[in-house]
Amino acid sequence: MAPKGKVGTRGKKQIFEENRETLKFYLRIILGANAIYCLVTLVFFYSSASFWAWMALGFSLAVYGASYHSMSSMAQAAFSEDGALMDGGMDLNMEQGMAEHLKDVILLTAIVQAPGRALYLLWVNVLGPWFTADSGAPAPEHNEKRQRRQERRQMKRL
Repeated sequence: MAPKGKVGTRGKKQIFEENRETLKFYLRIILGANAIYCLVTLVFFYSSASFWAWMALGFSLAVYGASYHSMSSMAQAAFSEDGALMDGGMDLNMEQGMAEHLKDVILLTAIVQAPGRALYLLWVNVLGPWFTADSGAPAPEHNEKRQRRQERRQMKRL
């Protein structure tokens, strides 16, 4: 049963603190995803880092930058001349708000960026060659026997 009455509101200071923690959390996600991507791409598979790998990194950095900048500008607090908090900024943790969509964009990009690159490199360097390897090639002994048999048949015909 839904509670009756008015939903409790949060104060400016609480919104300001929560926004600061939210921005810190999403900055850590952005830095972590990019660190993993760069570690995998530049350290382990530097030789296969193509133009498209750099383009993917640039695109994800642009998405991260735009989303994080929008969130931080929405959460911009206003202070009075004496340093008192006048406005805590827009609540980034409000459900169904624009910040919710920006957080989803950051999370989706982070989820796809590093694991996506790792899966691509795994397929190109390990799984793809393994699946497409020619396992149906006859053994060399079998080829030698067949060749000798064909030579004998040709000798009989002559």
